[in-house]
Parts: sequence; structure tokens; C-alpha cells
Amino acid sequence: MQRSPDLDNHSESPVHTEPPGEPVVHIRQLSKCYHRGGQIIPVLTNISFDIMHGEFIALMGPSGSGKSTLLNLIAGIDKPDSGLLKINGTDIAALSESELADWRAANVGFIFQFYNLMPVLTAFENVELPLLLTPLARDQRRRRVELALSMVGLRDRMEHYPSELSGGQQQRVAIARAIITDPALLVADEPTGDLDRSSANDILAMLERLNRELGKTIIMVTHDPHAAQSAHSIRHLEKGELELKKH
Repeated sequence: MQRSPDLDNHSESPVHTEPPGEPVVHIRQLSKCYHRGGQIIPVLTNISFDIMHGEFIALMGPSGSGKSTLLNLIAGIDKPDSGLLKINGTDIAALSESELADWRAANVGFIFQFYNLMPVLTAFENVELPLLLTPLARDQRRRRVELALSMVGLRDRMEHYPSELSGGQQQRVAIARAIITDPALLVADEPTGDLDRSSANDILAMLERLNRELGKTIIMVTHDPHAAQSAHSIRHLEKGELELKKH
């Protein structure tokens, strides 16, 4: 595994390690259906768009519009029925399950609504988890985790368990875990949905900082128009079809 230029050389200046002008996400005519009994239920229909390096995109739409399905396809959690889906030039739909698992670990950081932290592990251990599959030595992992937790303002909470942290603090731990491998892409599924407004604003400010200072490409699913305003642009899904709204 290569050392992370973002985490190992963090500064207050923007860091953009990817080539400009090339999309990190390239989607053409993407479709996905689910099968329920003998019924075929279309979820996404002929979706086409690009996301450039360093963009911060919000996906909005009513329940059942396909937001989370699209996010899962981009993150390699699910596979499309048809169409082209490339992330940093890799056709992830063509990867085997084992190849896809390796690809996800190296390229995607996940932030979930309900944090998905291991309750029996400390904040430090939760953030360290993705690094245990890498060849990094223990002292290298420790430095990386301490820096990630410092970046989210929780270095003094390293030894606390999730039950000893507030919801906002748990989400900060989840963000530190998401960025620990320096992924090309951060995907966030309702990251403020379980938080009060003050904590939600803190998380949104943190995502904006990761985007602005480290050049992270972020795709966020949200029902909250206030949260969506943190993004550069909003993609609105309606019955599996995509519209683009700039702001």
C-alpha cells in the first residue's frame, strides 16, 4: 500500500493528487432493477453523469427514488444490470467479488447514518480497523490513526468507546475511519440524519473541510435541503431518473 500523501503530509493548503479534467466517477446509461417474486421493479433507468475530482455532490429525492441504490453502485456494494460505471478509470462492474472487495478497501471511504462503529472497540481501534489489512507496521498505523482523529478533533477521545461518545463524536470517528486509507472517494449516506442541528452542522463543516483542504471527492445522500447546500451541486432523483440542479 502506498503511503497517503493527504494523511502523511496534511497541511492547511488544498491537496489535489488526482489529475484535473478526468472524472473520478463516469456513468453512462446505468440501470438497475430488483426482483420481487415474479415482479421486476426498476429502480434506476439510464442514468448518465460524471463527477470530477474534488467535487462535492448531494443526491436528493423522495424515498424509493433510487438514491441509496445509486450510491451503493458507485461504492461497489452492488452491481448494475446494464450500463457503464467507471471509478478512476476502473470498470468496477467487471470485477469479481474478491477483486471488488479489494477495490473498495483501497478506493472508497464509507460514512453511514448510524455510524456503524464496533461497540467493543475504542475510537482508536475503530479507526485502525481498515489498516489491519495493509502491510503498515504498528507504529505506522498508530501515527496514521492519531493524525486522522486529530483532523476530526478527537485525539483526546482515542481510548473512549462509542457508548462514551455523543452522536456527533461517533460520526467524527466514522469520518476518521473513512479517510484513514486516503480513498479517492468518500460516500456518505444520510451522515447527519441521526444528529441534532448543531452536531449536523459540525459534520457538514468537516465534510466541507475535507473537500476544500484535502480535495476529497464526496457523494452525499441526504433528505435535508440544509445539508445539501454544503455541496457544490445537487443531483435530484425522481422515480429512478436523474436531474441536475446547480447552486
